[in-house]
Parts: sequence; C-alpha cells; structure tokens
Amino acid sequence: MMELEDLLAIPPYSLEKKEKAECLTCLLKRLTEGHRERCPEYRKITEALGYNENEVKTLEDIPFIPVRLFKEYDLYSLPKEQISLTMTSSGTTGQQVSRIALDAETSRNQKKVLSHIITSYIGKHRLPLLILDSKKTLRDRRLFGARGAGILGFSILGRNVEYALDENMNLDFDAVNMFLEKHEGEQKLLFGYTFMIWQHVYLPLKEKGQKLDFGAESTLFHIGGWKKLRDIAVTDAVYKDALRESCNIHRIYNYYGMAEQLGSVYVECEYGHMHASDFSDIIIRNPLDFSAQPIGKKGLIELVSTIPRSYPGHAILTEDEGIILGEDDCPCGRKGKYFKILGRVKNAEIRGCSDTYADRLSKN
Repeated sequence: MMELEDLLAIPPYSLEKKEKAECLTCLLKRLTEGHRERCPEYRKITEALGYNENEVKTLEDIPFIPVRLFKEYDLYSLPKEQISLTMTSSGTTGQQVSRIALDAETSRNQKKVLSHIITSYIGKHRLPLLILDSKKTLRDRRLFGARGAGILGFSILGRNVEYALDENMNLDFDAVNMFLEKHEGEQKLLFGYTFMIWQHVYLPLKEKGQKLDFGAESTLFHIGGWKKLRDIAVTDAVYKDALRESCNIHRIYNYYGMAEQLGSVYVECEYGHMHASDFSDIIIRNPLDFSAQPIGKKGLIELVSTIPRSYPGHAILTEDEGIILGEDDCPCGRKGKYFKILGRVKNAEIRGCSDTYADRLSKN
C-alpha cells in the first residue's frame, strides 16, 4: 500500500481512478481506525452510524462527519499537551468558528502536500513572493486563523516575501513598487484572498486610475470570498479580466480548501476546473439520504484527505454544493476527479441536512 511519503515522490495528479481509489480507501480506513482509538467523541459518532471496518469496500463507505461539528465540539486525536497549534476557521463577528488541533506531524504534512501541489504549477524554484494582504494577520499565533495559515503556507514556497497592504489594509504603493523594481524581469508568485484582492488591490487601482505590472509570466493563487463578489455580479471571468488589465497578471488560479483540511487544496486548472490531487478526493452526496452521486449530478460536497492525523478531519461533509464534471479525462492532462463548485447551500438547507444527519444518528 502506498504511504503519504510515496505519494510525495510522484507527481500530484498522476494516479488513475482504480489505483487512486484503492490507495485512498486503505489510507482512509487506517485513519478512521486511528481516530476511533484516540478520539472518544469520534468513536461515539462512528458507533452511532453503525460503522464496521470490515464493510468498507470503497471510499464512499468511509464514515464522514458534518463540518459544523468542529464548531460545536473539540475533536482531537491526541493528548492536549501534544497540540502545537489550534487553527480556527474564518467567520464573521458573532459566528462560531471551527477549532482544529494540530500536532507537529500534521502541520508538517500539510506544508509538504501544499508545496507538492503548488510547485506542480509553478516549478520547484522559489519565486519572489508578494502577499496581497497585511502582515498584521500573522500576529496572534496562539489561536491561529485560516487566513494566516494560508499566508504562512505560501510563504514557504517563495523568497523575499513582501506584503502589499499596510497595517490599515490600504494598498502600500511604495512597498509594491519597491518589490517590482527589485524583481524586474523575474517570474513572481502572488497569493491572496479573492474578495480582499478585489477590495484592497483592484478597486484602489481603479479609483486612482493606476496600473501595476507584475509581468505576464507571474502567477497568482487566490482563495475564498466568492459570495460577496457574486452579490455584485463579479464572475470568475470578470475577476480575471480585471486583474489582467490592472496588474498584467495572466496566470491566475483560484483554489478551493478549508481550515478543516489544510494542505490538500483543490486547484483550478487552465480550463477552469477544480482538481482533486492524489492526496485527496471529492464525493458528491445526495442531501436527502447521503448516497454518493454519479458524475454530472449535483449535491453536497464531501472532501476526504490523507493528511489529518491529530484530529478526525479526514472525511468531512461541507456546506457547499457542487458537481463532478469528470475523472481522468480533463483536457489539462491531470488525472483524478475534476469538479465545479455551485456555492454555499442556504441556511435552511444546512439545518435540514444537519437534522437529517442527527436523525440518522439517533436511529442507530
């Protein structure tokens, strides 16, 4: 059976359907048993679901838990003294946030996998990196947020790291221009959060009638915040066109991920499809009975990952809706499933799905 280190030794989108399914099913079964042994709350959940390791034949048979359980319970699979960092999900004021307990091994594997995936897009040489955010985001390391984790994760991929926004979240023209002058003619790496880039980089440039030139060979990776943009009719195409025009950035990759499964990100390809790497997979679930949906049928997104060791986050039912477009046959050449995110399900639908899940537990 392939181990995580074996996967790190091959390109991140190289396993075909049968081999990947067998590999991930074995790894996820082992993770499930490990978490059942070390996390009493998770063991109770799996027992209520009637989980039987001997009945697991496919990846779809691995028990999953709703992502919101991480907002309501402290779920960790290690002694408290071994927790090196508590990660929190993003959330607006007053909202509950997920609390994810990390140990050194899980944190290290998150960084390894993220690096392996991203370098398959940009190459293995560390590039000058501009973070389209403020450095103040990194200050509270005791209860660390997903935004800060994303910044740190990308920081290890770059060199000569600079920040585009000042302490007040204003575009720091002096810092950005110094970065561009220092690395003139070089390929550059940029990272930021989707809505923040629009709000704090693109709009200020537009208002001042100014442009920046990062160079057509530079690459931007961005994540999250699409709801606010869709509310003002900013589509993916509009977003990319605006950044090409204002910043001369042509290689723009959106990616999908969550605090509850850091590292195993789902990056957009050149054809606009989100891809599951060899380290993870996506299952679409019918919200009524949680059965796995076939290619082309929409439903709730379940994400599985080989990374989580310190908490039972290896199979999570999200609150997002999506559709699998195909497997092993994307025109970009990457193997594995590729998919489209349709958006967050409505609050009423989330509550309904949670009620259904709770009812399912109560009957076992």
